[in-house]
Amino acid sequence: MEYNMSISSVIKSLQDIMRKDAGVDGDAQRLGQLSWLLFLKIFDAQEEALELEQDNYQYPIPQRYLWRSWAANAQGITGDSLLEFVNDDLFPALKNLTAPIDKNPRGYVVKQAFSDAYNYMKNGTLLRQVINKLNEIDFTSASERHLFGDIYEQILKDLQSAGNAGEFYTPRAVTRFMVDRIDPKLGESIMDPACGTGGFLACAFDHVKNKYVKSVADHQTLQQQIHGVEKKQLPHLLATTNMLLHGIEVPVQIRHDNTLNKPLSSWDEQLDVIVTNPPFGGTEEDGIEKNFPAEMQTRETADLFLQLIVEVLAKNGRAAVVLPDGTLFGEGVKTKIKKLLTEECNLHTIVRLPNGVFNPYTGIKTNLLFFTKGQPTKEIWFYEHPYPAGVKNYSKTKPMKFEEFQAEIDWWGNEADGFASRIENEQAWKVSIDDVIARNFNLDIKNPHQAETVSHDPDELLAQYAKQQAEIQTLRNQLRDILGAALSGKEVN
Repeated sequence: MEYNMSISSVIKSLQDIMRKDAGVDGDAQRLGQLSWLLFLKIFDAQEEALELEQDNYQYPIPQRYLWRSWAANAQGITGDSLLEFVNDDLFPALKNLTAPIDKNPRGYVVKQAFSDAYNYMKNGTLLRQVINKLNEIDFTSASERHLFGDIYEQILKDLQSAGNAGEFYTPRAVTRFMVDRIDPKLGESIMDPACGTGGFLACAFDHVKNKYVKSVADHQTLQQQIHGVEKKQLPHLLATTNMLLHGIEVPVQIRHDNTLNKPLSSWDEQLDVIVTNPPFGGTEEDGIEKNFPAEMQTRETADLFLQLIVEVLAKNGRAAVVLPDGTLFGEGVKTKIKKLLTEECNLHTIVRLPNGVFNPYTGIKTNLLFFTKGQPTKEIWFYEHPYPAGVKNYSKTKPMKFEEFQAEIDWWGNEADGFASRIENEQAWKVSIDDVIARNFNLDIKNPHQAETVSHDPDELLAQYAKQQAEIQTLRNQLRDILGAALSGKEVN
């Protein structure tokens, strides 16, 4: 615990130093600055381990660009000399590495990581202070190795107070619960098509490692199982670093790309497991929707990802996906996608999360959908996740805890026997596919065991919104009258 505290204080010091640099503007750029430095430091720590293990070890990048050669010595180059080296030598060299994926995969990982990375810092003395501060974290100590994942989570959380970085982060409790229920096995292909900083993949990696890996050969198998795609440069770099930290020596399977950027019909992947929180509320750029069948085209990102997931799952492949309420009650193309989902897959469970799980990044209510491809849906079980006793909302300082899901885990049962042990209770109920069809695939179904539940009916929500807007306008008018009267010296009755 003390170690984590010292990590937090190092991160805080790093932020304080970067705030003094005119080139770094805001949390997102601080995160960007720190990410390539962390990547090189962790990469070199891993290089040192590989050198010890292998005879005639070949460096994947020229030795002078390794962290130990230019950054590790606290008395090393600084000021303008350091800036010159980083901007005019290190960055161009790593961006333009000749590193074919088949002959030098670790070099290829570095080249990918630096493809869009950027040194924001303009003051070489401050940059040296940042580097020296980073060197206080020891990434080679075996005794501390098991803490690295937690440390990295901490770094991501500490640096993601910026709104635009929040999109990368799914609360640890949610990822753990989803992975735990899907239970990926050794040898199964595991993918997150919108992997952000790699939270789901790291969690899946740990799950398989702790539960199924028994030998060095098993560990090699596991390293090949993990696949991710991330569109944005910064989360891609953070995800790659995350995979290095978790012991994937060559994370070439974390691609920097837009998963939606090729025709749906051209995917030939057959994936065993997909765990993901696709971006919602976002819209894709013009033309992306043309990759999807004409009657299924939409610009909404989450809807496109849901179609893609159904397409790329293998027969008996399993998925757990975070989706907003809007997908559940939405109509039009959303209805067609839900029809497709229930025809192609057994959508066996929807866990309805309470408000605030993703605070402070978004207040949108979310759901966890669990489905298996190959059999149509006959019935859907809903489970309404309650707040724990004494909790009215979640926050950044009081997030959801994994232990809260114990009730679902105890209730869950086994898919092999069609979840025969499941029973309805205050939180759980089931709905037949006939009822779902009769509702035109509106899956925003209220808990029949709760007398007072908040309605998510779109018309009611819009009416409620209009009423609130009208009340705000009335208050504004009153305030305007009071201010106007005060300025003219009159009293308002």
